[in-house]
Amino acid sequence: MTEDQAIPAPAGVSGRPLPVLYSFRRCPYAMRARLALTASRQDCVLHEVVLRDKPAEMIALSPKGTVPVLHLPDGQVLEQSLDIMRWTLARHDPDGWLSPETGSVAEMEALIAACDGTFKHHLDRYKYAVRYGPETDPLHHRGEGAVFLRRLNEHLTDQAHLFGSRPSLADYAIFPFVRQLANTGREWFDAQPLAELQTWLSGHLNSEIFQEIMRRKANEKRD
Repeated sequence: MTEDQAIPAPAGVSGRPLPVLYSFRRCPYAMRARLALTASRQDCVLHEVVLRDKPAEMIALSPKGTVPVLHLPDGQVLEQSLDIMRWTLARHDPDGWLSPETGSVAEMEALIAACDGTFKHHLDRYKYAVRYGPETDPLHHRGEGAVFLRRLNEHLTDQAHLFGSRPSLADYAIFPFVRQLANTGREWFDAQPLAELQTWLSGHLNSEIFQEIMRRKANEKRD
């Protein structure tokens, strides 16, 4: 987007422009962005998008047409959830999400990449099998997705979170997708021998920050 095409960002109470986040409440990618923005105490204007009628200004900023999209006051547009997380946490990371207690940053990033790659591939074909044609077997893809669940469960065997006793970027980037799979077949998920993972997921779903990002904001705009 050229400078003369940029859509100006609205100003906050202080008069300084605020970032604008285009989001959809139940989208796990958008959950990631809202979690990180909340953790970093970053004020923004939240636009809750109706996916069947996406706002023209969002499409102008990001023709890919998917959420989240963060429009920064300087005109920069962040179109990927992890880019939004890293941007806001690089500015302020009070809980040390970018500094895992155990393991390395590279290991944390690799686990997130596995979630976004192979696991997401199977999750989509389990949850949305009809989109991929009659030859798609959702139970097969559920079983393949369970391989990643077992990997997460192993991480949690001796620690409360994926990289130590406190949550890191990996926990917040991954749990929205585990939530999505669990909600697709809750009876199946609850019956799996994944006690540590189930406890971990329950803890995140009941956490104050997750409850906060799932509430409507006073400055939220509904498109």
